[in-house]
Amino acid sequence: MADTAAVSSAPTVSSAPTVSSAPTASSAVGAIRVRDASAPVRRQLVRFAFYRIDLAWRRLARDARRAQLAEALGVLDRHAARLLLRTYTLVGTRGDADCMLWAASEDADRLHAMFRDLNRTGLGGYLVPAYSYTSMTKRSLYFDKTRPGNRGGSERLVLAPGAARFLFVYPFVKTRAWWALPSDERQRMMDEHIRVGRDFVGVKINTTYSFGLDDQEFVVAFEADSAAEFLDCVQALRDTEASAYTLRDVPSFTCMAVTPQDMLAALG
Repeated sequence: MADTAAVSSAPTVSSAPTVSSAPTASSAVGAIRVRDASAPVRRQLVRFAFYRIDLAWRRLARDARRAQLAEALGVLDRHAARLLLRTYTLVGTRGDADCMLWAASEDADRLHAMFRDLNRTGLGGYLVPAYSYTSMTKRSLYFDKTRPGNRGGSERLVLAPGAARFLFVYPFVKTRAWWALPSDERQRMMDEHIRVGRDFVGVKINTTYSFGLDDQEFVVAFEADSAAEFLDCVQALRDTEASAYTLRDVPSFTCMAVTPQDMLAALG
């Protein structure tokens, strides 16, 4: 399902504060010209960071746990003013991860600073990385014929998460046979993929790209209020021709959107 407008795509304006300062000399990303862009564009570096809590933390005295949670909350609140940050709990939906931070910024230094500061908290000593995916926004390789004029997916350069109850996340890799196909053949198969996905109006896709950045090609994150609608969407897309070219689309995570405070409180 990666790199497609098969379901409702993100709007053009992010809900995160606009980053107006120029990237520093040490920043890994900045104003980047890509092959399918007509002018320099700013793109976001994205991280999906999944953690599980070390069980030893739950055996600490309650006052010690509360103090560590308050310290970590202060870090998240402070950095949320400088980058796009969404918080999720997986307590009750996944056995090997308890929470997830979805963070994005045009400036890699801002991502680094938030995770560095979280590591330095008391709670950071008990947060065990379970999974981590790094990616970047990019204009889509395919265009949605149901949206006239949208041939480059320019709205995908800035993430704009909504207020959906769930976020479904998984890494995605296509087969080498897929990339060996002519571009018009891939577009033909994506046309079907997009058409099928459009039937599920309550599911919104956020596709980001990992070529050379991490171990997958894409990270896909689907926003939805109904887990049942998302399940039915994925099952329907299994019948499309493009699905036969999927090499890997696991592990899959069912994340519930919560405030930073509630995410931390669910740890125990």
